[in-house]
Amino acid sequence: MVRHLQIFGLVQGVGYRYRFMEQAQSLGITGWVRNRRGGSVEAMIAGTPEAVEALTAWARRGPAAASVERVDASDAEGVFASFELRPTE
Repeated sequence: MVRHLQIFGLVQGVGYRYRFMEQAQSLGITGWVRNRRGGSVEAMIAGTPEAVEALTAWARRGPAAASVERVDASDAEGVFASFELRPTE
C-alpha cells in the first residue's frame, strides 16, 4: 500500500520529520518525508496496510512539540528502496 500525506499545523522546527522517519523505519515502511516551503510536511509512505495505517495515525499526533491541525491522505503509487529525508521543496 502506498499513501501520500500532507501534514499541516506546527510541524516544522519541532523534530517532526526526524521522528516521522524513526516511526517509519520501526514499522518497516519505505518512502520519504520533507518540509514544504509553505510550512507543511509532505510524505510518501509504502508498506503493509497495517503499517501504513499505523504511521498515518502517528502523523495525526506527531511528536510532543508538534501541533498537527490536519493530515490529508490519498492513495498513491511508487516503489522505494528505503526511507529518506528529502530537502525542502
